[in-house]
Amino acid sequence: MMEDKVNSNTHHRLVINDRERVSITGVTDVISFDTDAVIIETEMGTLTIKGMDLHVNRLNLDKEELDLDGQIDSLEYSDGARYGSKGSWMSKLFG
Repeated sequence: MMEDKVNSNTHHRLVINDRERVSITGVTDVISFDTDAVIIETEMGTLTIKGMDLHVNRLNLDKEELDLDGQIDSLEYSDGARYGSKGSWMSKLFG
């Protein structure tokens, strides 16, 4: 039942240690990953992690958890409904 999964883990947490290790909860899907970028879907929207030598150490979608190592350069959230949509940054900010 879908309600059981939603109620079992309805929080999102992101912990960064020394810009080298990231632990994330609330991960619902992995969209893509390579050594330069990891794109995941979370309960709070799409999260893009960019860096160098990125490596997924642990992924457990049943528990909605992901651990990642490497040089973390940036993290960016985007609203899943607006991801890839056209429009100015002002319309995205106030839309």
